[in-house]
Amino acid sequence: MKKNYLLTILLLSFPVHLLVNAQSHYPGQHQGKMMMTDKTPMKAYSFDLQNVRLLPGMFRDNMERESVWILSIDTKRLLHSFRSNAGVYSENEGGYFVMKKLGGWESLDCDLRGHTTGHILSGLAMLYGSTGNEAYKLKADSLVKGLAEVQKALHQNGYLSAFPQGLIDRNIAGQRVWAPWYTLHKIYAGLIDQYLYCDNKLALEVVEKMADWAYQKLKPLSAEERAKMLRNEFGGMNDVFYNIYAISGKPEYQWLAGFFYHDEMLNPLLKKEDILEKKHANTFIPKLIGLTRNYEIDGNDTSKQVAKFFWNTVIDHHTFCTGSNSDKEKFFKPDNLSAHLTGYTGESCNVYNLLKLTRHLFCAEADVKYADYYERALYNHILGQQDPETGMIAYFLPMLPGAHKVYSTRDSSFWCCVGTGFENQAKYGEAIYFHTDKALYVNLFIASELNWKEKGVKVRQETQFPNTDKTTLTIETSQNIEMPVLVRYPAWAISGAVVKINGKLVKVAQKPGSYIVLNRKWDNDDKIEVTYPMKLRAVPSDNDSVVAFTYGPIVLAGVMGTEGMVAPAPFSNPKLYNDYYTYDFHVPATLIHTLKLDKSNVDQFIKPVIGGKPLTFKTENEGVTLEPLYQIHHQRYVVYWNLK
Repeated sequence: MKKNYLLTILLLSFPVHLLVNAQSHYPGQHQGKMMMTDKTPMKAYSFDLQNVRLLPGMFRDNMERESVWILSIDTKRLLHSFRSNAGVYSENEGGYFVMKKLGGWESLDCDLRGHTTGHILSGLAMLYGSTGNEAYKLKADSLVKGLAEVQKALHQNGYLSAFPQGLIDRNIAGQRVWAPWYTLHKIYAGLIDQYLYCDNKLALEVVEKMADWAYQKLKPLSAEERAKMLRNEFGGMNDVFYNIYAISGKPEYQWLAGFFYHDEMLNPLLKKEDILEKKHANTFIPKLIGLTRNYEIDGNDTSKQVAKFFWNTVIDHHTFCTGSNSDKEKFFKPDNLSAHLTGYTGESCNVYNLLKLTRHLFCAEADVKYADYYERALYNHILGQQDPETGMIAYFLPMLPGAHKVYSTRDSSFWCCVGTGFENQAKYGEAIYFHTDKALYVNLFIASELNWKEKGVKVRQETQFPNTDKTTLTIETSQNIEMPVLVRYPAWAISGAVVKINGKLVKVAQKPGSYIVLNRKWDNDDKIEVTYPMKLRAVPSDNDSVVAFTYGPIVLAGVMGTEGMVAPAPFSNPKLYNDYYTYDFHVPATLIHTLKLDKSNVDQFIKPVIGGKPLTFKTENEGVTLEPLYQIHHQRYVVYWNLK
């Protein structure tokens, strides 16, 4: 019975784990790196990061700031906890014994130690894919080599971590421990990314040995032990095992992916029950990413329907205007946003994982709503997550009126959101463009250049969006080519669209919340100009008297100054690694967060500042300046306002 229990459970509760083909992180990526191909045809496919280059602009600025930080963290410091766990020391590493150890969640007394190294492996891989700069690959090669040495020294059937297996054993026994599989997921994912983006064969060898260890570790477990283990946060373990299976074709790895199907959390979603209240959000979301990979692999529609129900439930009933969700990392009662305007809303990891899920669902359906959400969360959360002065990362995006962003420190935080931040800022090119065999989707208006090698076409997108409402696409091709170009017509573009090809107006028959389809034969240097006039809107929470303001897709926040902010604000206390829960924002009692206006006629009460910075407005009655939330740093702000 022990050997067959998992198969029985999976067949009864979720019968989709069959031996079939698989492909990659996102459909269309990493051609030639997979033993197998996906069974499920997609409506749209991703481009590899190496085919998209960011042009000068806000997103490239963020990526370059992040690259400075990621390259500055000494490889020896990132490997120290791994080497300590294996008893590996080298006298030849100058200063090794006197170097300052990493702090926060990378401290040697933290159960999650080692997770940052995994994230950095992914970040370096994506930076290499996004830029082709060898510096990222060289640093990553050193990390992979060091991890391989640790794995060999541990000599535990392929086990590799910065902590001993005892933490996994405690997890299996149902004892208190802080998420060891979550941490291992980051290392698995980082090594996979090193193989896929950097062609590092050693990384693949190491991660397959880790997967072999996991198979031997988990295969003998009883159903009761499995259920206890899965109650602890395990990140995207199902997702990485599907990806290792896709690369290798070994059925043991697909078995492992199925093993991490969490019946207790996912089966209610099969019945379309919203059970999210009080659930830890970032524990939940990765489980659905794994299901989308299962759908791509198997072609069983049940996986996709569960993921879709979850996505729609979160976006429609649990999400702030910024695209973020949760309060103190947990989902709350549906449609109850106004009761949760605290200093601990909007965990950045949640948005990171929701964007991953959104990309999978867009590939499956090519529905514009996924691209609309992606834009909202990217601009209003991810873009503003990074401090432009230091490159440090905010854990939360507080909705508390008068709060401010609280950033990590250079070597004393290393929260989960710092880890995902290393990836967020490295892969901005991943969702700008998608394709079918013949057609090109333009989903985001970000200055960039696409090289569609298979079609012999380059597309250069020049824009200062959202500072301007226009983007220009220039086609570069050596020969006349027929290629439908589908340009996203955002749901927020309620003032219409103006489209020109080579300076001539094109009639737009589509409506907002769709795609403008431009189907013709393109010549070299043909230009497409698309303008979406933006409009100021009041966006209600669940309470009609509590609203936020947007201009186009951009959330505007009140700029409220720095009164009461005393160092180390706006940074976390470097002596603490968990003050993100106890942080006192010292909001002044006199801070304005009530406005007198008619939300149905916002333009009469909020006016653009003539001659000021783009996207800058001022309230007529209170004189409050409103700016994009993504550009407000080192000072207080208000997103949601009480109306009177």
